[in-house]
Amino acid sequence: MAEKKASKTKAKNKKKSVFSKIISFFRACIGECKKISWTTWQQTTKNFGIVLLVIVVCGLIIYGIDRGLYALLDLVMQTANN
Repeated sequence: MAEKKASKTKAKNKKKSVFSKIISFFRACIGECKKISWTTWQQTTKNFGIVLLVIVVCGLIIYGIDRGLYALLDLVMQTANN
């Protein structure tokens, strides 16, 4: 029993070399890449369309607010000049 504990502590105390750490890192990366679930082409195009629509709508809202504030400022400036 004592021998098993001694061998376990020796194994824990033994440090890994730099190259073995690099190899284990890339093995873990490959393992994680295998777990990735990729979207289908239809899902990708649908999501792209939704994002594009939201961008256009937000752009139109910002444009409308900008034009409205510009018209308000123009009205204030005309009143100040009179």
